[in-house]
Amino acid sequence: ELLGDLLKEKPQEADGIDSVVVVDNVPQVGAERLEKLKNVIHKIFSKFGKITNEFYPEGEGKTKGYIFLEYSCPAHALEAVKNADGYKLDKQHTFRVNIFTDFDKYMNISDEWETPEKQPFKDFGNLRHWLEDADCRDQYSVIFESGERTGIFANDAKEPIVVEERARWTETYVRWSPRGTYLATFHQRGIALWGGEKFKQIQRFSHQGVQLIDFSPCERYLVTFSPLMDTKDDPQAIIIWDVLTGQKKRGFHCESSAHWPIFKWSHDGKFFARMTQDTLSIYETPSMGLLDKKSLKISGIKDFSWSPGDNIIAFWVPEDKDIPARVTLMQLPSRQEIRVRNLFNVVDCKLHWQKNGDYLCVKVDRTPKGTQGMVTNFEIFRMREKQVPVDVVEMKEGIIAFAWEPNGSKFAVLHGESPRINSSFYHVKNNGKIELIKTFDKQQANSIFWSPQGQFLVLAGLRSMNGALAFVDTSDCTMMNIAEHYMASDVEWDPTGRYVVTSVSWWSHKVDNAFWLWTFQGRLLQKNNKDRFCQLLWRPRPPTLLDVEQIKLIKKDLKKYSKIFEQKDRLSQSKASKELVDRRRTMIEEYHAYRENAQKIYQEQRVLRLDLRGGVDTDELDSNVEDWEEETIEFFVNEEIIPLGEQA
Repeated sequence: ELLGDLLKEKPQEADGIDSVVVVDNVPQVGAERLEKLKNVIHKIFSKFGKITNEFYPEGEGKTKGYIFLEYSCPAHALEAVKNADGYKLDKQHTFRVNIFTDFDKYMNISDEWETPEKQPFKDFGNLRHWLEDADCRDQYSVIFESGERTGIFANDAKEPIVVEERARWTETYVRWSPRGTYLATFHQRGIALWGGEKFKQIQRFSHQGVQLIDFSPCERYLVTFSPLMDTKDDPQAIIIWDVLTGQKKRGFHCESSAHWPIFKWSHDGKFFARMTQDTLSIYETPSMGLLDKKSLKISGIKDFSWSPGDNIIAFWVPEDKDIPARVTLMQLPSRQEIRVRNLFNVVDCKLHWQKNGDYLCVKVDRTPKGTQGMVTNFEIFRMREKQVPVDVVEMKEGIIAFAWEPNGSKFAVLHGESPRINSSFYHVKNNGKIELIKTFDKQQANSIFWSPQGQFLVLAGLRSMNGALAFVDTSDCTMMNIAEHYMASDVEWDPTGRYVVTSVSWWSHKVDNAFWLWTFQGRLLQKNNKDRFCQLLWRPRPPTLLDVEQIKLIKKDLKKYSKIFEQKDRLSQSKASKELVDRRRTMIEEYHAYRENAQKIYQEQRVLRLDLRGGVDTDELDSNVEDWEEETIEFFVNEEIIPLGEQA
């Protein structure tokens, strides 16, 4: 097992030039400024490894504008090329860095054109076929039998329709890509992506011991994490892959995966960022190199988050002596700070973006001077308004959960302590005010689940709260239904917001494993008991191709469409009724045929029965009456003595 690692350390026969890089576009300086130039170059390039030799060619009293640097090993030279090529020293000088051996390789390219070998086209079918379902059924994945079986089902109000089911399809769990194109399965040797009508294997990514994955929002890149693979010279703990080609784009070191995902993606997949101590590193695609070739130094940075609608990063820094804590909004790639908010007496901050990036809520836990206990402020940033104004909502109770309405300007808060947990609903109004719409007191809830389309939500008391469920319509803040799914561990809305699933996972609770399907109003449609049910995930839908005006027009003409849908529903019901009648008719016909056949056999065996019973016909109850003997039998049942008193 150790042989592979030992062979990696075996010295390789080489002439040393693999460790040499050539740097072009270096400033041309005279002898008086040469030492200063060497210090600057050394400071930039020593980050990538130990420099053992450097050479600055000169001519006519000046350097020639290119230099040679030799590293202690080829890996360091490759790192220098990867990170320093394109480095902007000043307005006139942008470095071009190449391995010395590349010059020899490119000088010896043959002049004869060789036609590239044509690769066979792999047709995986229509990767979005499920969107063409005539009844617009959404799909979901289910893992059951403690992970032994995985199934894909089409959702139907009556019962789930099996699309695909396989044994040992994954070794741990599954993940859908953000737009629903791919299903990712986990294996000891790596990740497999499946898709198309029959869920064929689309791509494989070899990463031994992989445990966690993350997709870019555009589905172009896949990030995988394994704790087994990392080495000092070859970072392999985290690998970023190109989904279409299956090629490895870049590897990174990772000491801990406690805060997954390590890399957070911008909404369009053009940038991804990572936070380390006092540093925020922003990378750009497809080069996978640092934006502007350098990281941001942000002393004490605690957390950051991308806007879901724009290339804006929000990050916060705690207080440091007399310097207050601050939340900063930064535009990328310009790195322009578009808003800075100073905060005082801060214990902790949490960043919550509204789904479209219209609002940012910074939940600030504070300990005001001169008071005991904690106060929570919700700092609401209005991202679409000039200079990004900020409104504040203060709460003196402990906060259990916070969630934005996905496509709106409302937010919900669970606050207080059990058994007096309250749920409050707020509306961010256009006039710069935040209005408290309604508060429900004494709620059994620890989680908030908004419908993907907004307006409706489920307040759920998961796990320790025994699965209490409250279905709320926030347009008028009415409680549509109160229900319970005992020991429920998960709540999952379908992409349309018409259905919601509650489930008890075998991973968290070993009995009563099942998933229940509800309407958005809280009416229970199905109870699906699956042996050792583990996980249900709805298949996401890609963003709609309709613009805002087209959606408004559809809503305006909804009555016209609803008539068509109602007619289709009636046909569906009558079809279901017809199918049920046909099935029952078939069953009764099968029974009659079986009964007639049994009677025929019975009659055929009559002679045999008479022979076996000495000619006595036992088929009829009143046969052979003349051979009967009558006998009367008496049974003593009970004796009761009742004394009679003297009459008055």
